[in-house]
Amino acid sequence: MDKSTQPTMPDGQATDTFQVINALGVHARVASMLVLCANRYKSEIRLQREGEDGDAPEVNGKSIMGVLMLAAPKGSVIRVRTIGDDAAEALKAIGELFKQGFYEGVGKPGGGV
Repeated sequence: MDKSTQPTMPDGQATDTFQVINALGVHARVASMLVLCANRYKSEIRLQREGEDGDAPEVNGKSIMGVLMLAAPKGSVIRVRTIGDDAAEALKAIGELFKQGFYEGVGKPGGGV
């Protein structure tokens, strides 16, 4: 997905969608990386897994339990919405984690967890 990583909402808000590309999806280590990244910013961070049966509820991106509740396997599409003064910067940083497959050796021969 990763269409633009540009704010698509009113000032102080940004949103984008990202595909989970790492083999194990959003597991505990990935969730902790997301939460640590989200907590570096003042903005509110909301995550939502898009699905065929409708979208799942939004969760707090600064909560480990919330992120784990996404239950997002490889291939899932996650909508990230940031709200606050540093919304664009927060969205960019979180997007980079998704793009890099949470640094789990995505695309490298023999790469893994």
